[in-house]
Amino acid sequence: MSHSEHNTSQTSSCGHQSGSSCHGKKGRPDFLLWGSLISVVVLYLVNWQFTAAIQDIGWLYVLAGSVYELSNTIWWGVLIGIVMVAVLAKVPREFVISILGREKGVKGIVRATLGGVLLDLCSHGILMVGAKLYERGATAGQMIAFLVASPWNSFSLTLVLVALIGLKWTLAFIGLSLVVAIIAGILFDWFVDRGTLPANPNRIELPEDFNFWQSAREGLSNTRYDRAFFKSLIVEGIQGSRPVLRWILFGVVLASLVRAFMDTDSFQTWFGPSLMGLGMTILAATIMEVCSEGSTPIAADLLTRAGAPGNSFAFLMTGVATDYTEIMILKETTKSWKFAFFLPLVTLPQVLLIAWVMNLTAV
Repeated sequence: MSHSEHNTSQTSSCGHQSGSSCHGKKGRPDFLLWGSLISVVVLYLVNWQFTAAIQDIGWLYVLAGSVYELSNTIWWGVLIGIVMVAVLAKVPREFVISILGREKGVKGIVRATLGGVLLDLCSHGILMVGAKLYERGATAGQMIAFLVASPWNSFSLTLVLVALIGLKWTLAFIGLSLVVAIIAGILFDWFVDRGTLPANPNRIELPEDFNFWQSAREGLSNTRYDRAFFKSLIVEGIQGSRPVLRWILFGVVLASLVRAFMDTDSFQTWFGPSLMGLGMTILAATIMEVCSEGSTPIAADLLTRAGAPGNSFAFLMTGVATDYTEIMILKETTKSWKFAFFLPLVTLPQVLLIAWVMNLTAV
């Protein structure tokens, strides 16, 4: 794609919004971003250099250790997410729409769901890509299906889950999560069509004679891979990821605070396959902001140690359905609180029903 094509595409994707919506308000410090970043850096360095000195300060030891552990776990997903955001910024919206499906409906939602499963990123990297897909023209349903299907369904985490709980339960969890994602995507598009939720202002219709491969060849041949091109990739990746990074960093701090002042062993061990156990699992998963790598071992313990497969599935999915980081990023992306809160309203009842049935089969 030529620079002129890219500039036109970028203008069209951000032109409906104020400048602040794309890259933050100019002239005003982003206190959430910088406060969270400084907290993460300071606590990371404290754990790295002064672990022995803070062992007697129990809450600080756990707090700094949690920041250190979460940062080491998610950095690669965040980095790949930034790269994906930069690349997607160079891709004209017509290409995104042609990949996800020319027409609205189940077919496009299924494509987005499968794309979320195949993309090997943790939840923090996926959020960046999902937001960028919406900016490039994906429907509300496609973005939601992509996000709901993605966080723990990556190829690498699937292998981890197989090792922890076995192939049978892993395949069951994946299949059921795809059902939740597709139904959620269909419902979101339906709400948009009814006018209950706002439509994507970035949505475009492809011309009938649009040829993906021909346009791709022309775009690649017209692109100059010089220093300016790669510099713009870095700048656009950082700027485009900034609204998401602020909530990821805040999530790391908040999750570490919860770990420091809440005993996680209790809900891993004692939350069995009962309605109370399921309810407490949902509450714990909502309060505890853990990335996909962190949620997988805990979910495995809920199945193998507590004997509650429904709680295990609910813990994995509730992290998506009620994740405050995801809700806040949806609000940032769509500029709508209603849109953001429809995520738990649509997905959580499905998760609870499936989890309850799973627990009944285990009793």
